[in-house]
Order: sequence, then C-alpha cells, then structure tokens
Amino acid sequence: MTWIVAAVSFWICAWVANEWLVRQDSRSVLALRGIGLIVPLLFGVTLLVLWEGVTRGFNVPTVLLPPPSMIWERITNSVPILIADFRQTFLKAVLIGYALGCGLGFVVALLIDRSPFLKQGLLPLGNFVSALPIIGVAPIMVMWFGFDWQSKAAVVVIMTFFPMLVNTIQGLAASSHIERDLMRTYASSWWQTLIKLRLPAAAPFIFNALKINSTLALIGAIVAEFFGTPIVGMGFRISTEVGRMNVDMVWAEIAVAALAGSAFYGSVALIERAVTFWHPSVRAGQT
Repeated sequence: MTWIVAAVSFWICAWVANEWLVRQDSRSVLALRGIGLIVPLLFGVTLLVLWEGVTRGFNVPTVLLPPPSMIWERITNSVPILIADFRQTFLKAVLIGYALGCGLGFVVALLIDRSPFLKQGLLPLGNFVSALPIIGVAPIMVMWFGFDWQSKAAVVVIMTFFPMLVNTIQGLAASSHIERDLMRTYASSWWQTLIKLRLPAAAPFIFNALKINSTLALIGAIVAEFFGTPIVGMGFRISTEVGRMNVDMVWAEIAVAALAGSAFYGSVALIERAVTFWHPSVRAGQT
C-alpha cells in the first residue's frame, strides 16, 4: 500500500506542476519551448511512477506486467543484445526498406503524373496491395529473399511504397490552376513548373507520407521477423522471449523500439519544419 500512496502523491504533485506550467504566459520563445518539453516529460515520468506503484502495491505477477524498474534492469544488463537487435532490425531492414520504398513511391508518382494511363492502372492496384496484411506478405518475402534482413526490408518497401505514392500524387495536384497558368505564361517547362511550383506545394503531403512511413516501417520489420530470421532482431527476440516467459526482455525490446520509432518520427518532423517553414501550419506553430 505504501507504493500506491507514494505513486498517487507523486501523480497529484505532477498534475499541479503541469497545470501551473501550461498556464504560464511567457513572451520568451525559449521559455515556451522549455515548457513544451517539460510538460510531456513530466507526464511520462508520472505514468512510469504510477505503473511502478500499481504493480508493486498490488503485487501484480511480473509475467503479466513487470514494473519499470525491472525492465530498466533488464535493459542495462542486456545492452549488447539490444544493440545487435537494433542494428539488425532498424539500421538494416527499416532504414534501407524505408529509403527504397519512399524513393520508389516518389519516382513512380512523378511518372504517373506524366501518364494518365499509369494513373488509371497503378492507383487501383496500389489500393489493393496496400490492403494486403503483413502476415500474408512476410512469409512470401522470406521465401523470395531469404531469412536475413533483405526479406524484412522488402516487406518495409511494400508497406511504405503506396502511402508515398498516393500522398505525392495528391500533393502534385495541390497547386491551383491559376498558379499553373501563371507558370505557363512565363513559358516554364514541365520540369521548371515541377521544381518551382508543384513540388513546394506538395512538400506537406510528401512529409506527411514520410512521417506515416516512419512508424509503418518499424512495425513491418518487427512483424516480418516473426516469420523467419537469423537469431537476432527485435521481432525474433520478442517472439522467442515470450515463449520463454521472459516478459521483462520483451518489454525491454518494446522500449527500444518505441524510442527508436519516436526518434525517427521526430527527426522527420524536424526536417519538415526546416524545409516547409513557409507553410501556414508551420508558421502558426512557431508563433
């Protein structure tokens, strides 16, 4: 019961602190950014404290839900294993598959924009393929490309290709007829119109696909490892340790995957803010 009282007390204090922070009206941009970082950080720490207090206060079996301290201990004692799994899954399958899938989707979108025939033929096919379940595609990719990271990268390519394709096509159509007519009055070629008008207008759509794919890629690679992989990788470790009832190791892998996915998404979002600084949504967020 002491754990529960301590956790609830910390939660109340953190709630009061967050309420005070969000009500601060500072004119300093640095202060506002600091508050924007402290509030979610304090909220996350509060959830961990509540998790710790509930699991220890009610003696929840660690097989069902281990406390955060136990997960942290497992992380610190398994750093070499976690690094090897991270390298196999994220640095190889996710990043390579993400780059290939997004790059191919972008290039094919440009080709479709030049050809109505491809637009009528590929988009319905893209909607069909994007609806295929991972558990149906992953075993086929394993048979085609083997058990190593190449088959997982192939799954990531399939998952990221069509979101990029559809969003890029929509983005290329975002510029108005008046803007395109103005470019024609300047005798601009298709490439000049694309680079100076249509791609800048499509940038928010493209980055939206990049952010969506940053999470889809990690999910796809981890799930694909359930269907055949060398004795390394996040998905392999999760499926293996669940069978051994080592739930703390499973949560350690989940924590590493969550941190990697959040950092990946945040990196893409920061690049988006730097590239599309002119967009009204970005300017509104900076005021």
